[in-house]
Amino acid sequence: MRALVAERVGEPTDVLRLESRPVPTPAAGQALVRVKATPIHASDLHVLRGRYGFSPEFPTVVGLECVGRIEALGPDTEGLEIGQRVVTVGVTGTWQEYLVADTRRLLPVPDHLSDSSACQLAVNPLTALLLVTHELGVQPGEWMLQTAAGSTVGRLVIQLARHLGIRTINVVRRRDAVEEIKTLGGDEVICTEDEDLLRRVAEIAGPVGVRKAIDCVSGDVGARISQALAPGGEVVVYGALSTHRRADPAALTIPLLARSIIYETKVVRGFWLYRWFSAVSPQDALRALSQVRGLVADEVLSIPPGQPFPLEHFAEAISLAETPAHGAKPLFVFEESHAKGDG
Repeated sequence: MRALVAERVGEPTDVLRLESRPVPTPAAGQALVRVKATPIHASDLHVLRGRYGFSPEFPTVVGLECVGRIEALGPDTEGLEIGQRVVTVGVTGTWQEYLVADTRRLLPVPDHLSDSSACQLAVNPLTALLLVTHELGVQPGEWMLQTAAGSTVGRLVIQLARHLGIRTINVVRRRDAVEEIKTLGGDEVICTEDEDLLRRVAEIAGPVGVRKAIDCVSGDVGARISQALAPGGEVVVYGALSTHRRADPAALTIPLLARSIIYETKVVRGFWLYRWFSAVSPQDALRALSQVRGLVADEVLSIPPGQPFPLEHFAEAISLAETPAHGAKPLFVFEESHAKGDG
């Protein structure tokens, strides 16, 4: 089978190589999954550059989610069937034609859900759902503030908030993004290119203010989000887009104002999906992803179609993933004609 293998930490196109590896054999309680599609996330590139929250043992195969079909089951393994279409839940190493996974980490998906949508269920839509409901518990009618509203997670948060009756204040960097976010359903949009974030939040939310926020930018923008919250407010930080290409841990900062944190008793804390997967039971993870599957199937959440690439064109796919405002997410796809064999 073909696998995209990283030899060491470094720039993705420098350290990745296409290899032929034996097809793995599932043990008891495991399934062999023939991968059909798997996305390239920013997190994958962070792993390769050594700036993510964990560092795998190299050489390694990266990749955080995929859709495929069960090719074989381990001995005495029940609950799933050969030929069943599934997505992985909290499984790494998806940039290869076959992988072995614990059956408790596989969720069946209907055939009418496209490969492009199915292979993206377990990272961005699940992150959006957990941030809004599990982490912050935002209630209908409440204001919620978010940065990078034009990002994949940001757009999903807007869709979910509309469904739940939550009002959103959405922060973007560019003026040309404002109308797009409003069309998507964002209640209010603040453009940091020509607007004062703190003043605009105060004008929008009034004397009650905003008590809940999510931030994936960090840096100075993340600090201003904290300042903009009402006393007792809480911001959950789940990314650091302001330092996207920097691998130095010292660069990943949020310059918080001590007075605002201390005297207004605000909370700033992190969220990392990988740690969430590690902390909850497989049953709870499957239950949450089942909820996401339902929201996508009911068209509450819309996942934009990805752009397919064969594994051989990985350099081109990664280049697209690195392009600002690149639009469609690049996906590695495997055609069924390549399914068997070690090459």
